[in-house]
Amino acid sequence: MQKYIDQITSMAIEYAPKILLALLTLIVGFWIIKKISNLLSNTLDKRKVDETVKPFFLSLVSVGLKVLLLFTVAGMFGVETASFIAIFGAMAFAIGMALQGSLGHFASGVMLLTFKPYVVGDLVELGGKVGVVEAIQIFNTILLTPDNKKVIIPNGVVTSDVILNISGQGEIRVDMTFGIGYSDDIDHAKKVIQLVADSCPQVLTTKPVDIFVSELGDSSVNFAVRPWAKSEHYWDVYFYMHEQLKKGFDDAKIEIPFPQRTVHLQK
Repeated sequence: MQKYIDQITSMAIEYAPKILLALLTLIVGFWIIKKISNLLSNTLDKRKVDETVKPFFLSLVSVGLKVLLLFTVAGMFGVETASFIAIFGAMAFAIGMALQGSLGHFASGVMLLTFKPYVVGDLVELGGKVGVVEAIQIFNTILLTPDNKKVIIPNGVVTSDVILNISGQGEIRVDMTFGIGYSDDIDHAKKVIQLVADSCPQVLTTKPVDIFVSELGDSSVNFAVRPWAKSEHYWDVYFYMHEQLKKGFDDAKIEIPFPQRTVHLQK
């Protein structure tokens, strides 16, 4: 019994300094990593890095430093870290093969966060869906549609298709088409359209409103009307113009054609 006690005592004397040093290294290491993360966060804030990129970048740096710290502590006990790195690499390869699709979405998320074809708040069309970008995550992009539906689109789908950023430039042209009857005066209709556009508070006065005849249709003369607005006012201008132009055409006795059919009865 005394033999085993002596062995335990000698092992304790031998390994106690290493254990204490390892614990001290972990405590100091985690403290330094926290300080580095805070310093990096402040640097990113000063450089006004996009909020969608910042959390991902900080977590990536933090996890990488913690993994290096754990390998360092393992090496202090005489553990061959090379074998652990080889095992870790093999596991990463196996997991990568099993999660090819998810890793593809992850890579696409990194590309989106790096090159930023759109940011949170932009009105975009992705994968055939139109909505405001609510969040850009590592694997998915979340859109909020005009009818308040949440659409979750995998980032791999986004980067493999056309990305249409509708509002990313800050100003947007609101394209609309209005028709009048062939018996109505074109110049008079243009004046009514211009007055309605001028009365809309969201229409930009720094750019002219395009009003021109775009088509001689089967039953109507069609006008292309294109005012400019701030991106966030797109729908305000769109709905205002439609409602107020109907009232303006009614007051001006201008007909808005609609499909009609004349039936002749023959005895």
